[in-house]
Amino acid sequence: MKMNRTQLYRKLHEAETGEWEALKQLADQSPWRQAFHIQPEAGLLNDPNGFSFFNGEYHLFYQWFPLGTQHGIKYWYHTSSTDLVHWNNKGIGMAPDTIYDSHGAYSGSAIEKDNLLYLMYTGNTRNTDWKRYPFQCMATMDQQGVITKLPPVIDKVPAGYTDHFRDPKVWQDGEYYYCVIGAQRIDQTGCAVLYQSPDLQEWTFQGELNTALPSFGYMWECPDYFELDQQGVFLFSPQGLATIGDQFQNIYQSGYMIGTPLDLNTRQFDHGEFYELDHGFDFYAPQTTLAPDGRRLLVGWLGMPEIDYPTDTQGWAHCLTLPRELSIEDGQLRQRPVAELSQLRGQQSHVHRTVHHHRDLISSIEGIHYEMLIQISDIQADKVGIEVRVGTDEKTVLYYEPALEKLTLDRTLSGQSLALEYGTTRSCSLPLEEGIVTLHLFMDTSSIEVFVNDGRNVFTSRIFPQLNSTGFALFAEHGSACFDVTQWDLIDKGEQ
Repeated sequence: MKMNRTQLYRKLHEAETGEWEALKQLADQSPWRQAFHIQPEAGLLNDPNGFSFFNGEYHLFYQWFPLGTQHGIKYWYHTSSTDLVHWNNKGIGMAPDTIYDSHGAYSGSAIEKDNLLYLMYTGNTRNTDWKRYPFQCMATMDQQGVITKLPPVIDKVPAGYTDHFRDPKVWQDGEYYYCVIGAQRIDQTGCAVLYQSPDLQEWTFQGELNTALPSFGYMWECPDYFELDQQGVFLFSPQGLATIGDQFQNIYQSGYMIGTPLDLNTRQFDHGEFYELDHGFDFYAPQTTLAPDGRRLLVGWLGMPEIDYPTDTQGWAHCLTLPRELSIEDGQLRQRPVAELSQLRGQQSHVHRTVHHHRDLISSIEGIHYEMLIQISDIQADKVGIEVRVGTDEKTVLYYEPALEKLTLDRTLSGQSLALEYGTTRSCSLPLEEGIVTLHLFMDTSSIEVFVNDGRNVFTSRIFPQLNSTGFALFAEHGSACFDVTQWDLIDKGEQ
């Protein structure tokens, strides 16, 4: 049952007796609970926040509405890990409990200073007429995990911008700290702005990032700037892009631009074209951090705003992606699953098969939770591909069409349907330099993450098949192809 505004903006302590416990019990009974992804105990999860390494652990917060599966008042929920694989629930990190975040502790980021983790985030407030007033807020977390809120550090929106002004991402460069904030101009176009601070407390508005995209959607959410291999990388999630061929098929997009490092004095960012980070159905609001060993890591929301999901009636909604390592190769970002995920590998199976003009159901490979590496070579067919989570009338299909140089993920028959108004297939261009398609899959109970040709492209999606849909098949249409398949069962580490 849909909640009204009053119900959506109740704090957790205002819940009716037994309400939270009943929601959790409902979530526990859901057949689509994940085995190795970060997910809420109950309620709704969305953006990853405060992704950082501090005091010997990775810390990852996420937006959380505890009392339902609609977007209501948001908390920060806290998880931590020593290895990027096994995450421990730490409970509520920040509640919307001050006048500056009275209607939600919205998205933000984290940075270490003076043995404290500083959490910079947007405080959402509303007046009696429901007009929004955003504050950019600050809190600190000490080495015992105690979080203390500080006064807001940016208490007004600069002239020329609407109240859609949020999601600060902070970093240090030399003696100064900087943050980018997603914004909307008063002419309803999206952009990002830059602030500078000597101490994380006093912030000075510098102005807009100068990009080659003066009119690119109506709002830029979750901006993230970093440098990698002496190049500048700007990630953001623009809202309001029109579909162009296979591009921009989802309700909102997430992508990046690579260029020369951002000039912090002129705010000039000379960059290449905008590329989508993920070609799947369910990926949004990514955030990165720097690992102690220098790797740039990314986690995203494995979901989309304003879409109804099958688990909405089961007491919970959404999860986070697996952590990914970023690199720049051939002028584009590559995303690879972090090496630590190999810790989850259990029993291994292997199949080498040449398929001629038919579909081959592989009886020795099946499952729900697994990692799989597939190499398709010697492609002499109109269409080649694989089917996962195969059941009597269910399957999720990945196929390659050589004539079109295109890879497609098809969830038409993946189980319970969702977001049909946005279609049931997603595709990306995939020219083959060596004639080989490589697919690196991570399958969880209700998700699929596919890393294509060593991270050149990624497809991230939710799927909702029946639990007895566990089969696996190979196929080649009007020709033949050679398949080499290695599967690892993934060890279920239990509920989050």
